[in-house]
Amino acid sequence: MQAAASISSPVPVAWYPTLAVAMVAVGLMFTASFFIYEATSSRRSRSFANEITTAAFASVFLGFGSLFVLLASGVYV
Repeated sequence: MQAAASISSPVPVAWYPTLAVAMVAVGLMFTASFFIYEATSSRRSRSFANEITTAAFASVFLGFGSLFVLLASGVYV
């Protein structure tokens, strides 16, 4: 009978804080870019594709950044 293989993270645990800070920072930059774009452009000159793209990047980076913040603080989800 074989022993079960252990499950390990594809990302080293030592990288969690660095990834958390980097991804949250990039996500906040995309969020700031989105808000600046919305505040400075007129309603007629806005591009829906640009808005969706910027919001999607911000969402992905903030989501993974939040995940790594939780992992770095010891909350394993």
